[in-house]
Amino acid sequence: MTLSSIQSVVGRQILDSRGRPTVEVDVSLVDGSLGRASVPSGASTGSFEAHELRDGDATRFEGLGVLKAVSNINNDIAHAISGMNAYDQRSLDNFLRELDGTPQLKKMGANAILGVSIAVCRAAANSLKQPLYQRIADLLQNPTPQMPRPMVNIFSGGLHAGRGMDIQDFLAIPVRAQSIDEAIHTMSRVRNAAVRVCQKMGLPTLLADEGGLSPGCASGKDALILLCKAIEMAGLTPGEDVVIAIDVAAAAFKNAEGHYNLAREGKQLSSAQMIDMLDAWVKEFPLVSIEDGLDEEDWSGWQALTLRLGKHVQLVGDDLFTTNPIRLQKGIDMGVANGVLVKVNQNGTLTGTLDVITMAKKNGYSTIISARSGETEDPFIADLAVGSSAGQIKIGSLRTSSTVSKYNQLLRIEAASNAPYVGTNQ
Repeated sequence: MTLSSIQSVVGRQILDSRGRPTVEVDVSLVDGSLGRASVPSGASTGSFEAHELRDGDATRFEGLGVLKAVSNINNDIAHAISGMNAYDQRSLDNFLRELDGTPQLKKMGANAILGVSIAVCRAAANSLKQPLYQRIADLLQNPTPQMPRPMVNIFSGGLHAGRGMDIQDFLAIPVRAQSIDEAIHTMSRVRNAAVRVCQKMGLPTLLADEGGLSPGCASGKDALILLCKAIEMAGLTPGEDVVIAIDVAAAAFKNAEGHYNLAREGKQLSSAQMIDMLDAWVKEFPLVSIEDGLDEEDWSGWQALTLRLGKHVQLVGDDLFTTNPIRLQKGIDMGVANGVLVKVNQNGTLTGTLDVITMAKKNGYSTIISARSGETEDPFIADLAVGSSAGQIKIGSLRTSSTVSKYNQLLRIEAASNAPYVGTNQ
């Protein structure tokens, strides 16, 4: 045993931003350093994500408890990794995958394994007296951590808002800001203006899962018009000060016949018609990023979408890639998309996630570090975005403590570090 050896591992069940159970883990080292991590959960989930282990006991939290995952942490995992060197993150993560023994981490649960993986990283950072983002940068051998440009949720539909709109998220991106502080202020102006626009038009201002508004627009085009009005009401110019991103989450409304069922609009579209619709939106609005524009298994459609829009727009795979190197490699080989949404709980370990970021960058894909709709107050992804120099971060809206904690961590990092803001280099 050395001072950086793992001395104890303790898991517990806590609640996420939706009031559902999730996993929290404390890891202590021999030198007294502590690392704590909590694990997020998604609503719009891809079929190929690492497995989130739930109890299935209908008498507790409607079957969503995570006591099985917690038990796995406190027993099998704690005993197995006792004495391991917390500084050797890759060996630890590889060992955890081998301990589980299944591709999607179904035995121990990806929520159990990820909680331990991140807690160990934080404990190691504390032991080394490093900021967490610097520890992540060192794991990647990245000499130049960078502050990311935020992608901020303004309006929500889909599974994030009771299907009040077919398209899941409409987001704003500040493109003239020269710092995180300025970017967040710009987004605050847009978010507050969006409330006023909705009130003026008699639209609801209820909060969706990620803190965005849920105005229930009749069509995606109406929501884009509404967002442009909010940008203008904030005293900003759409396409110059602020641009737009959307998360279509198309897998959530593709039906068994292979059509895309836009229930709110009363339409059923083919892949080609979906591409036509997205193309028309790009031509009419300052829309620069489209996430999951088609279903996770519509590979031929994705090829056509990429050929049509890939030179002009960021086409992001979330459900498509699920932060999975095998899925990403298939996309690279097929010439599909040009951006990857990175979610640590889709992958299951920290180093596995870092490998996907490395693969994406090596092949010219943009990387966007993303939160989930069921978040915790753990600001880990802010450090991940900076340490990996991902370039972009998608957290949610400027509401609720689970979301704002990440923005606040970015502000702290900016104030305490020399990491440049990526927006000044693009």
